[in-house]
Amino acid sequence: MERTSFAHMRCSLARGLELIGDWWSPLIIRDLFLGLSRFDELVEDLGISRNLLTRRLKSLAANGIVERTAYQQKPARYAYRLTEAGRDLVPAILALTAWGDRWARPREGSPILFVHTTCGHRFEPRVTCSACTEPVTAETVTAIAGPGGAARPGTKLVARRLHSPAPVAAIK
Repeated sequence: MERTSFAHMRCSLARGLELIGDWWSPLIIRDLFLGLSRFDELVEDLGISRNLLTRRLKSLAANGIVERTAYQQKPARYAYRLTEAGRDLVPAILALTAWGDRWARPREGSPILFVHTTCGHRFEPRVTCSACTEPVTAETVTAIAGPGGAARPGTKLVARRLHSPAPVAAIK
């Protein structure tokens, strides 16, 4: 079954998902963040087939999320690391991990815990408001139309709804 492309959708989430690729990609990004960098390490840790990992790494590299550098010439071997765009995905991966810990945690407990190196404390990842630093939840967010919003695939109905005159809390 062929996957639908989101590349031309007028939606940042859809276009971001197009760059990431599939459900293996966040796991690859997580492993690179956690210090695994070699192809064989990724295969062993994830249990992913070699040909699928090759395709995912090529796609992530083509989309500017991962870069590869040679560490051995004969035979050619490469190490992989996150680019700036890849490192910018880490907070989203942490937030998804926290969601998984809340709703799908293994019976034995959380497989990975996180420590904030700035303060040295263990923490649970969460999304906060960049203005007031309060936690962001579905109940505390109102979406408004942005300059790129349009009634096109990806946001056809959402754009209409966001542009309609609906009562919105005071926007500062």
